Amino acid sequence: MENKKQDKKQTPSFATAGDAASRTFQLVKPENRQFPGLTEKEEGAWNGPFYFILAADTQLGLIDSWNGVPENEITWDKEIVLTNKAVECINQLKPKPKFVSICGDLVDASPETEKHELQIRDLLECLEKLDQDIPLLCLPGNHDIGNSPTAKTIMNYRRDFGDDFYSAIVGGVLFLVLNNQFYKDSGKVLQSFEEHESWMNGQLSTARSKKYKHCILFQHIPWFHDDPDEEEDYFNIEPEKRRELLERFKEAGVRHAFAGHYHRNAGGWDNDFEMNVTSAVGCQLGDDLPGMRIVRVFEDRIDHKYYDFDNFPKYVPLDKNSSLP
Repeated sequence: MENKKQDKKQTPSFATAGDAASRTFQLVKPENRQFPGLTEKEEGAWNGPFYFILAADTQLGLIDSWNGVPENEITWDKEIVLTNKAVECINQLKPKPKFVSICGDLVDASPETEKHELQIRDLLECLEKLDQDIPLLCLPGNHDIGNSPTAKTIMNYRRDFGDDFYSAIVGGVLFLVLNNQFYKDSGKVLQSFEEHESWMNGQLSTARSKKYKHCILFQHIPWFHDDPDEEEDYFNIEPEKRRELLERFKEAGVRHAFAGHYHRNAGGWDNDFEMNVTSAVGCQLGDDLPGMRIVRVFEDRIDHKYYDFDNFPKYVPLDKNSSLP
Protein backbone atom coordinates (compact mmCIF):
# COMPACT_ATOMS: atom_id res chain seq x y z
CA MET A 1 0.00 0.00 0.00
CA GLU A 2 1.53 3.31 -1.06
CA ASN A 3 1.44 6.30 1.25
CA LYS A 4 -1.13 8.99 0.64
CA LYS A 5 1.75 11.45 0.26
CA GLN A 6 3.45 9.63 -2.25
CA ASP A 7 12.85 -28.31 14.89
CA LYS A 8 10.10 -25.68 14.23
CA LYS A 9 10.89 -23.59 17.28
CA GLN A 10 11.74 -19.95 16.91
CA THR A 11 15.07 -19.18 18.55
CA PRO A 12 16.27 -15.80 19.85
CA SER A 13 19.61 -15.99 18.11
CA PHE A 14 19.84 -13.35 15.40
CA ALA A 15 21.94 -10.19 15.49
CA THR A 16 23.54 -8.40 12.56
CA ALA A 17 26.43 -6.07 13.30
CA GLY A 18 25.96 -2.60 11.93
CA ASP A 19 22.22 -2.83 11.32
CA ALA A 20 20.26 0.22 12.39
CA ALA A 21 17.89 -2.15 14.19
CA SER A 22 19.80 -4.34 16.62
CA ARG A 23 17.90 -7.64 16.40
CA THR A 24 17.69 -10.33 19.06
CA PHE A 25 15.00 -12.56 17.51
CA GLN A 26 14.84 -14.66 14.38
CA LEU A 27 11.79 -16.20 12.81
CA VAL A 28 11.94 -19.70 11.43
CA LYS A 29 12.64 -18.85 7.80
CA PRO A 30 11.81 -20.55 4.54
CA GLU A 31 14.90 -21.70 2.70
CA ASN A 32 15.59 -23.61 -0.50
CA ARG A 33 12.02 -22.67 -1.52
CA GLN A 34 10.48 -24.67 1.35
CA PHE A 35 9.30 -23.90 4.86
CA PRO A 36 11.07 -26.05 7.46
CA GLY A 37 8.78 -28.70 8.90
CA LEU A 38 6.05 -28.04 6.32
CA THR A 39 7.24 -30.35 3.58
CA GLU A 40 6.12 -33.53 1.86
CA LYS A 41 7.94 -35.68 4.42
CA GLU A 42 6.17 -34.20 7.45
CA GLU A 43 2.86 -33.00 6.04
CA GLY A 44 2.24 -34.76 2.73
CA ALA A 45 -0.79 -36.75 3.87
CA TRP A 46 -4.32 -35.54 4.54
CA ASN A 47 -5.04 -35.88 8.25
CA GLY A 48 -8.47 -34.30 8.59
CA PRO A 49 -9.83 -30.74 8.59
CA PHE A 50 -7.66 -27.89 9.85
CA TYR A 51 -7.54 -24.13 9.78
CA PHE A 52 -5.04 -21.31 9.47
CA ILE A 53 -4.98 -17.58 10.14
CA LEU A 54 -4.62 -15.13 7.26
CA ALA A 55 -3.35 -11.64 8.13
CA ALA A 56 -2.09 -8.76 6.02
CA ASP A 57 -0.48 -5.34 6.17
CA THR A 58 0.81 -4.95 9.70
CA GLN A 59 2.64 -2.07 7.97
CA LEU A 60 4.18 -0.31 10.96
CA GLY A 61 4.10 3.47 10.42
CA LEU A 62 1.32 3.79 7.86
CA ILE A 63 -1.39 5.12 10.20
CA ASP A 64 0.58 8.27 11.02
CA SER A 65 1.82 8.65 7.45
CA TRP A 66 -1.64 8.25 5.94
CA ASN A 67 -3.03 10.81 8.36
CA GLY A 68 -0.51 13.45 7.39
CA VAL A 69 1.85 13.37 10.36
CA PRO A 70 5.13 15.08 9.37
CA GLU A 71 7.80 12.59 8.35
CA ASN A 72 10.09 13.38 11.28
CA GLU A 73 7.23 12.88 13.78
CA ILE A 74 5.90 9.55 12.49
CA THR A 75 5.68 6.75 15.04
CA TRP A 76 4.22 3.26 14.79
CA ASP A 77 2.91 2.87 18.32
CA LYS A 78 -0.62 2.26 17.03
CA GLU A 79 0.48 -0.60 14.78
CA ILE A 80 2.48 -2.15 17.62
CA VAL A 81 -0.68 -2.22 19.75
CA LEU A 82 -2.65 -3.79 16.88
CA THR A 83 0.02 -6.37 16.03
CA ASN A 84 0.27 -7.37 19.69
CA LYS A 85 -3.52 -7.70 19.71
CA ALA A 86 -3.32 -9.96 16.66
CA VAL A 87 -0.77 -12.19 18.39
CA GLU A 88 -2.91 -12.28 21.54
CA CYS A 89 -5.98 -13.34 19.53
CA ILE A 90 -4.02 -16.12 17.80
CA ASN A 91 -2.47 -17.44 20.99
CA GLN A 92 -5.85 -17.91 22.68
CA LEU A 93 -7.35 -20.00 19.85
CA LYS A 94 -8.42 -23.59 20.46
CA PRO A 95 -7.41 -25.79 18.78
CA LYS A 96 -4.23 -24.11 17.60
CA PRO A 97 -4.13 -23.02 13.95
CA LYS A 98 -1.82 -25.01 11.71
CA PHE A 99 -0.01 -21.78 10.83
CA VAL A 100 -0.33 -18.03 10.39
CA SER A 101 0.38 -16.20 7.13
CA ILE A 102 1.03 -12.46 6.83
CA CYS A 103 0.48 -11.40 3.22
CA GLY A 104 3.04 -8.63 2.92
CA ASP A 105 3.67 -4.99 3.76
CA LEU A 106 5.11 -5.95 7.09
CA VAL A 107 6.43 -2.42 7.61
CA ASP A 108 5.83 0.92 5.89
CA ALA A 109 9.11 2.83 5.63
CA SER A 110 11.07 2.64 2.39
CA PRO A 111 13.58 -0.20 2.11
CA GLU A 112 17.25 0.62 2.77
CA THR A 113 16.41 3.31 5.32
CA GLU A 114 17.10 3.41 9.04
CA LYS A 115 13.39 3.75 9.77
CA HIS A 116 12.70 0.55 7.81
CA GLU A 117 15.23 -1.30 9.97
CA LEU A 118 13.75 0.09 13.17
CA GLN A 119 10.24 -0.92 12.13
CA ILE A 120 11.42 -4.46 11.39
CA ARG A 121 13.03 -4.63 14.82
CA ASP A 122 9.79 -3.57 16.50
CA LEU A 123 7.69 -5.91 14.37
CA LEU A 124 9.87 -8.86 15.36
CA GLU A 125 9.49 -7.91 19.01
CA CYS A 126 5.73 -8.26 18.54
CA LEU A 127 5.95 -11.50 16.58
CA GLU A 128 8.26 -13.24 19.05
CA LYS A 129 5.25 -13.38 21.40
CA LEU A 130 3.46 -15.73 19.01
CA ASP A 131 3.09 -19.29 20.32
CA GLN A 132 6.29 -20.87 18.99
CA ASP A 133 4.46 -24.05 18.01
CA ILE A 134 2.55 -22.06 15.36
CA PRO A 135 4.60 -21.58 12.16
CA LEU A 136 4.59 -18.05 10.71
CA LEU A 137 4.67 -17.72 6.92
CA CYS A 138 5.61 -14.24 5.70
CA LEU A 139 5.86 -12.84 2.19
CA PRO A 140 6.98 -9.49 0.77
CA GLY A 141 4.82 -6.52 -0.14
CA ASN A 142 5.83 -3.47 -2.11
CA HIS A 143 6.83 -1.63 1.07
CA ASP A 144 9.10 -4.50 2.06
CA ILE A 145 11.08 -4.71 -1.21
CA GLY A 146 10.07 -1.50 -3.02
CA ASN A 147 7.65 -0.73 -5.83
CA SER A 148 10.52 -1.50 -8.19
CA PRO A 149 12.49 -4.19 -6.35
CA THR A 150 16.27 -4.36 -6.61
CA ALA A 151 18.73 -7.13 -5.91
CA LYS A 152 19.65 -5.33 -2.68
CA THR A 153 16.09 -4.94 -1.38
CA ILE A 154 15.33 -8.59 -2.11
CA MET A 155 18.59 -9.64 -0.43
CA ASN A 156 17.70 -7.58 2.65
CA TYR A 157 14.22 -9.10 2.77
CA ARG A 158 15.70 -12.60 2.59
CA ARG A 159 18.14 -11.72 5.39
CA ASP A 160 15.23 -10.76 7.65
CA PHE A 161 12.44 -13.13 6.62
CA GLY A 162 13.92 -15.86 4.43
CA ASP A 163 12.93 -16.75 0.86
CA ASP A 164 10.61 -14.31 -0.86
CA PHE A 165 8.78 -17.18 -2.60
CA TYR A 166 8.42 -20.78 -1.49
CA SER A 167 6.03 -23.66 -0.91
CA ALA A 168 4.56 -25.10 2.27
CA ILE A 169 2.70 -28.39 2.52
CA VAL A 170 0.24 -28.72 5.38
CA GLY A 171 -2.04 -31.70 5.91
CA GLY A 172 -1.89 -32.80 2.29
CA VAL A 173 -2.55 -29.27 0.97
CA LEU A 174 -0.04 -27.36 -1.17
CA PHE A 175 0.43 -23.66 -0.39
CA LEU A 176 2.36 -21.48 -2.84
CA VAL A 177 3.74 -18.29 -1.31
CA LEU A 178 4.37 -15.87 -4.18
CA ASN A 179 6.36 -12.69 -4.64
CA ASN A 180 3.89 -11.09 -7.01
CA GLN A 181 5.47 -7.65 -6.88
CA PHE A 182 7.39 -9.10 -9.84
CA TYR A 183 4.16 -8.81 -11.87
CA LYS A 184 4.02 -5.08 -11.15
CA ASP A 185 7.67 -4.30 -11.90
CA SER A 186 10.52 -6.75 -12.37
CA GLY A 187 12.66 -4.46 -14.52
CA LYS A 188 15.60 -4.35 -12.11
CA VAL A 189 15.44 -8.01 -11.07
CA LEU A 190 14.79 -9.97 -14.25
CA GLN A 191 16.84 -12.94 -13.12
CA SER A 192 14.86 -13.19 -9.86
CA PHE A 193 11.62 -12.91 -11.82
CA GLU A 194 12.69 -15.70 -14.16
CA GLU A 195 13.59 -17.87 -11.16
CA HIS A 196 10.14 -17.17 -9.73
CA GLU A 197 8.45 -18.10 -13.02
CA SER A 198 10.41 -21.35 -13.34
CA TRP A 199 9.68 -22.30 -9.74
CA MET A 200 5.98 -21.42 -10.02
CA ASN A 201 5.57 -23.38 -13.25
CA GLY A 202 7.10 -26.41 -11.54
CA GLN A 203 4.78 -26.03 -8.56
CA LEU A 204 1.73 -25.68 -10.81
CA SER A 205 2.78 -28.84 -12.60
CA THR A 206 2.79 -30.57 -9.21
CA ALA A 207 -0.64 -29.12 -8.44
CA ARG A 208 -1.92 -30.35 -11.80
CA SER A 209 -0.97 -33.90 -10.83
CA LYS A 210 -3.81 -33.79 -8.22
CA LYS A 211 -1.42 -35.19 -5.62
CA TYR A 212 -2.72 -32.74 -3.01
CA LYS A 213 -6.25 -32.04 -1.78
CA HIS A 214 -5.99 -28.34 -2.66
CA CYS A 215 -3.48 -25.84 -3.97
CA ILE A 216 -3.80 -22.36 -2.40
CA LEU A 217 -1.95 -19.16 -3.29
CA PHE A 218 -0.68 -16.48 -0.91
CA GLN A 219 0.42 -13.12 -2.33
CA HIS A 220 0.46 -9.42 -1.52
CA ILE A 221 -1.25 -7.76 -4.50
CA PRO A 222 -4.62 -9.20 -5.56
CA TRP A 223 -4.87 -10.29 -9.18
CA PHE A 224 -8.16 -8.37 -8.99
CA HIS A 225 -9.94 -6.85 -6.01
CA ASP A 226 -13.57 -6.93 -7.16
CA ASP A 227 -13.97 -8.19 -10.73
CA PRO A 228 -11.65 -10.29 -12.92
CA ASP A 229 -12.30 -7.89 -15.81
CA GLU A 230 -11.64 -4.66 -13.89
CA GLU A 231 -9.17 -2.11 -15.26
CA GLU A 232 -5.67 -1.82 -13.87
CA ASP A 233 -5.13 0.33 -10.81
CA TYR A 234 -2.66 0.55 -7.93
CA PHE A 235 -4.35 -2.32 -6.11
CA ASN A 236 -4.35 -5.03 -8.79
CA ILE A 237 -2.33 -6.59 -11.63
CA GLU A 238 -2.78 -5.30 -15.15
CA PRO A 239 -5.46 -7.18 -17.14
CA GLU A 240 -3.34 -8.93 -19.78
CA LYS A 241 -0.94 -10.45 -17.24
CA ARG A 242 -3.85 -11.15 -14.91
CA ARG A 243 -5.82 -13.09 -17.48
CA GLU A 244 -2.83 -15.19 -18.53
CA LEU A 245 -1.98 -16.03 -14.91
CA LEU A 246 -5.56 -16.82 -13.93
CA GLU A 247 -5.82 -19.27 -16.81
CA ARG A 248 -2.56 -20.94 -15.73
CA PHE A 249 -3.82 -21.27 -12.18
CA LYS A 250 -7.20 -22.66 -13.15
CA GLU A 251 -5.64 -25.13 -15.58
CA ALA A 252 -3.51 -26.42 -12.69
CA GLY A 253 -6.58 -26.84 -10.48
CA VAL A 254 -5.87 -23.86 -8.21
CA ARG A 255 -9.16 -22.49 -6.88
CA HIS A 256 -8.22 -20.08 -4.08
CA ALA A 257 -5.84 -17.12 -3.73
CA PHE A 258 -5.46 -14.88 -0.67
CA ALA A 259 -3.98 -11.38 -0.73
CA GLY A 260 -3.79 -8.11 1.21
CA HIS A 261 -2.62 -4.70 -0.10
CA TYR A 262 -6.11 -3.24 -0.45
CA HIS A 263 -6.58 -2.39 3.25
CA ARG A 264 -10.24 -3.45 3.13
CA ASN A 265 -12.06 -6.72 2.61
CA ALA A 266 -12.92 -7.47 -0.98
CA GLY A 267 -12.60 -10.15 -3.64
CA GLY A 268 -14.58 -12.00 -6.24
CA TRP A 269 -14.75 -15.01 -8.51
CA ASP A 270 -13.45 -15.82 -11.97
CA ASN A 271 -15.66 -18.80 -12.71
CA ASP A 272 -14.54 -21.27 -10.03
CA PHE A 273 -11.39 -19.37 -8.99
CA GLU A 274 -11.79 -17.26 -5.83
CA MET A 275 -9.68 -14.15 -5.25
CA ASN A 276 -9.95 -13.25 -1.57
CA VAL A 277 -8.67 -9.89 -0.32
CA THR A 278 -8.19 -9.49 3.43
CA SER A 279 -8.12 -6.15 5.21
CA ALA A 280 -5.23 -4.96 7.32
CA VAL A 281 -4.03 -5.68 10.81
CA GLY A 282 -3.05 -2.01 10.74
CA CYS A 283 -4.30 1.01 8.78
CA GLN A 284 -7.80 0.73 7.27
CA LEU A 285 -8.81 2.47 4.04
CA GLY A 286 -12.44 1.39 4.09
CA ASP A 287 -15.12 0.65 6.65
CA ASP A 288 -13.53 -2.50 8.10
CA LEU A 289 -11.90 -2.71 11.51
CA PRO A 290 -8.40 -4.11 12.08
CA GLY A 291 -8.53 -7.89 12.14
CA MET A 292 -7.64 -11.19 10.51
CA ARG A 293 -9.30 -14.02 8.59
CA ILE A 294 -9.90 -17.57 9.80
CA VAL A 295 -9.67 -20.08 6.93
CA ARG A 296 -10.92 -23.64 7.40
CA VAL A 297 -9.73 -26.40 5.07
CA PHE A 298 -11.91 -29.45 4.54
CA GLU A 299 -11.24 -32.31 2.19
CA ASP A 300 -13.78 -31.07 -0.34
CA ARG A 301 -14.02 -27.34 0.34
CA ILE A 302 -12.56 -24.23 1.96
CA ASP A 303 -14.46 -21.60 3.92
CA HIS A 304 -13.36 -18.44 5.69
CA LYS A 305 -14.49 -15.38 7.63
CA TYR A 306 -12.92 -12.09 8.68
CA TYR A 307 -13.06 -11.01 12.33
CA ASP A 308 -12.07 -7.73 13.91
CA PHE A 309 -9.97 -8.08 17.03
CA ASP A 310 -12.75 -7.20 19.47
CA ASN A 311 -14.92 -10.00 18.07
CA PHE A 312 -12.27 -12.61 17.40
CA PRO A 313 -13.40 -16.09 18.50
CA LYS A 314 -11.47 -18.27 20.90
CA TYR A 315 -12.64 -21.58 19.44
CA VAL A 316 -12.74 -22.74 15.81
CA PRO A 317 -15.01 -25.74 15.11
CA LEU A 318 -13.66 -28.25 12.61
CA ASP A 319 -16.63 -30.59 12.30
CA LYS A 320 -17.57 -30.76 8.62
CA ASN A 321 -21.17 -29.77 9.40
CA SER A 322 -20.23 -26.79 11.58
CA SER A 323 -20.20 -23.12 10.65
CA LEU A 324 -17.73 -20.44 11.62
CA PRO A 325 -19.09 -18.39 14.54
